[in-house]
Amino acid sequence: MRTCSMCFSNLEVPKLELQSPSLGLTSLGRRATITTISQPLLKCYRSVQYSDAPAKILDNEFLKHFVKVFGLDLETTGFFSEGRIVEIAVRDLHGGKNSCFQTLVNPEQHVPNSHIHGITTDMVTHSGVPRMVELIPILVEYIKSRQVPGGHVILAAHNARCFDVPFLLKEFSCCSFDVPPDWLFLDTLALAREVRKLHGSKALPKISLQGLREFYRIPLEGSNHRAMSDVNVLSSILPNMTFDLKLGVDDLLQRTFKALACNITRTRT
Repeated sequence: MRTCSMCFSNLEVPKLELQSPSLGLTSLGRRATITTISQPLLKCYRSVQYSDAPAKILDNEFLKHFVKVFGLDLETTGFFSEGRIVEIAVRDLHGGKNSCFQTLVNPEQHVPNSHIHGITTDMVTHSGVPRMVELIPILVEYIKSRQVPGGHVILAAHNARCFDVPFLLKEFSCCSFDVPPDWLFLDTLALAREVRKLHGSKALPKISLQGLREFYRIPLEGSNHRAMSDVNVLSSILPNMTFDLKLGVDDLLQRTFKALACNITRTRT
């Protein structure tokens, strides 16, 4: 089986040009337009962690200049109906400087499921952890800063359609933001079902992220159910699945969907 090695640098506080009080955010699609960044938002910029990562996609010139693929993972306080996001991680599969984005998120509520992901209420409620209303402009600007002008953005997540995208859509809506219309989402769980059909259920009995990690013999770095660790696993699994299924860029684009096409009443299964 084809596997991909993983290598990451230590996380560091970002030193980005985005840290400017005069940065305009009128392009973010917020219904209540922001024109300047407040001091709390600047503090939020400094709380986000960035790191570098190698490329995890084939060196395809068309892909490099037309499509940007990101891995995405969220940790939450519970199921969709009552849950809030407590951690978010994004990784640009093209790699490079500051290609990983990671932060805890203050859900403004108790975290009842720390036994699942290890994130406690104390970890997310101190002053250095941003709320979603503060984080969304930074996340959108981060994606935009790495996007090819005029090109596509694909955000890939495992169970994206039933979990990650509904949560993002709910959080954006609660904070009076719109998910950028040029963001496309890819559910790698659907690809995993195709891989299981290809190899058989005996070879691939579980199509969870960890089941696929074991199938492709990808070493685990970090803890299960922490956002950056899961994104790193996803970033190695996706190239393997596209290789097995012989999927090109057009094939991936055909499998994407927009946030508003997602049924936000669904929960994780």
